[in-house]
Amino acid sequence: MNANVKKILQPAAKQPPVSRIIEDVVGCKWSLTVLQLVRQGVHRPGAMERSVEGLTPKVLNQRLRKLVTYGIFRRSEFPEIPPHVEYTLTPFGTRFVSILDAIEELEKEAGSRG
Repeated sequence: MNANVKKILQPAAKQPPVSRIIEDVVGCKWSLTVLQLVRQGVHRPGAMERSVEGLTPKVLNQRLRKLVTYGIFRRSEFPEIPPHVEYTLTPFGTRFVSILDAIEELEKEAGSRG
């Protein structure tokens, strides 16, 4: 493999329903935290771990793997020394985050009515 070519891992072809993905992501504080980090420009797992107190490598890797499986993140491996990996939002992930933003806005509106 050419040293300048990065390897991109794509999600599996069969996806669960979007409602199930939303339920899983919204129901997990770490998934939401990892999504927020990537949106803020933190793309490498080591930087993610250092950014959030209490986020263990095991939990981080589980959530990253799940977000890639759901097609929300793209995992890119760079054949450098030392090797490194970055996570970015996919086009589906960008749309998914906009749904989460809409839910957050609705939550704010509901809270201000009370």
